[in-house]
Amino acid sequence: MSPETQKTPIGRQMSGEAAETTRILTTNRLVLRRLGTHDAEFILDLLNQPSFLRFIGDRGVRTLEQARQFILEGPLASYERFGFGLYLVELGGAGTPLGMCGLLKREGLEDVDIGFAFLPQFWGRGYAYEAASAVMEYGRHSLGLERIVAIASPDNERSFHLLRKLGLRYERLIRLAADQPEIKLFTPADADPVR
Repeated sequence: MSPETQKTPIGRQMSGEAAETTRILTTNRLVLRRLGTHDAEFILDLLNQPSFLRFIGDRGVRTLEQARQFILEGPLASYERFGFGLYLVELGGAGTPLGMCGLLKREGLEDVDIGFAFLPQFWGRGYAYEAASAVMEYGRHSLGLERIVAIASPDNERSFHLLRKLGLRYERLIRLAADQPEIKLFTPADADPVR
C-alpha cells in the first residue's frame, strides 16, 4: 500500500476553497486532503465525541463558528507555517469523512508527531492504520522528516496498539507544559531512547 501524493507541490499558493481541499494522499481505500472551513460540521461532531473528549481532550468547540475557528487556527495555520498538519480522511469514491490524521508540530515537543482521531463507527476496520501508515511514509519520504513520534493519553489502549503497529514504542511519560497532565511519548522503535 504505497500512498500516491498529489502532483502539486505542497507549498504552492492557492486561493479560496481550492487551497483548503488539496488532496495530499490516496491509499487503497482512502483519500487524505487538507481540511477546509466547509468541514466545520464534521469537525464539530468529531471533537465532541465522548472518545475524543476522553482521550484527546476538550477543545471547547461547541458551535459551527467555533469549529471554523478551530480549522483556521489549527490545521490551516499549520499548513501555512509548517507545510503539513491534520488532514481529513475520507472514504475513497464515496467521500464519506471518517476522521482526521496528520502531522503536528506542538509547543513543548521537540519532534513532529503523528495525530489521528476517527468517528467510533469507523473503528476496527483498519482505516486508522491505513491513513497513519500513509502519513508516516509521506512525512519521511516527501517531507524529509527523520524522526516522527507520537503522544497518547496514558489510558488510550487503542492508540497504543496502532502506534506499535506503526513501529513506535513507548519511551516515557512527559508533560507538554507544566500545567498539563502527563502523557505517554512513543518514539521510533529503532531509535535510541532520549533521557
